[in-house]
Amino acid sequence: MQLSFELIGGPFARVAELDVLREPPPLQRRIWEEADAFIAIWAPENTREGSELSEERRAAMQQMSAPMRELTMSLQVPWVVAEYPVLATAQDGGMTLPEFEQFIYDSVLLDWDAEGRRMGGIAALFDAGEEVRIVGAGTDLTLSVAGRIGAVDDGRINMPGGEVFYSPVEDSADGVIEFSEFPAVYFGTEVTGVRLRFEAGRVVDASARAGEEFLLRTLDTDEGARRLGELGIGCNPGIQRFMKNVAFDEKIDGTVHLALGNSYSFTGGTNESAIHWDIVKDLRTEGQIYVDGKLVQENGVWIRLN
Repeated sequence: MQLSFELIGGPFARVAELDVLREPPPLQRRIWEEADAFIAIWAPENTREGSELSEERRAAMQQMSAPMRELTMSLQVPWVVAEYPVLATAQDGGMTLPEFEQFIYDSVLLDWDAEGRRMGGIAALFDAGEEVRIVGAGTDLTLSVAGRIGAVDDGRINMPGGEVFYSPVEDSADGVIEFSEFPAVYFGTEVTGVRLRFEAGRVVDASARAGEEFLLRTLDTDEGARRLGELGIGCNPGIQRFMKNVAFDEKIDGTVHLALGNSYSFTGGTNESAIHWDIVKDLRTEGQIYVDGKLVQENGVWIRLN
């Protein structure tokens, strides 16, 4: 589940004193406290904005946005994030601007009532189970969703929608997952070949082919950064290619994504962290999902739905 309300870069982020950067301006705090709903439109001039910031500055900015994060991740107020087609995101996806516009239309102009019913069937499958096992290239990971509520993103939170997501039981993840198909992108920085090993819900070993230092620094942001805040299942049939844009990538049909860090309290999560980093695993060529030992998806195709 992607959320982009944070200011991620710019002159203020680069030069402001850290004590100033950590605190939201009074007017901004009041807007957050009194607004009835939030609409965020993502249209970056440069998708690498913020990549040059030091770890201290990124942490300060995340601390500044904590009041907003608490409101949105608990669904205390309704919110929606939408993408507007611009050259920067089109270039990241290897498209011309008209191609990217069509890509957005194809991912957005769906029968969301029908998609909601279909994803509701997927959520029911996981709601009825406890243990989820993900198997794929370099991957064999189990985690628990026992007692957790599945959420269906049917276009009423993000646009495009198209995922079913959970906050896993915080101490349950065990095993290894390799994100070998796509890079992990966070604060404008790409990390390729991420490999994570979990024990008792915590990342105990992490590596990457490129960007490993950034990965390790981010995992050390705080105690909650090494635990999972989300298991998401991509379900949008209009999204079939990786864009280096998590708003689309986490919804690729036939993928899953894990988010390191802060969890969604409205789905039962209790993990707290300044980060929420969604990383996508492609299961369409080689992958299986099991619920309580029963195979429910193979190579991106659902085998059984309740």
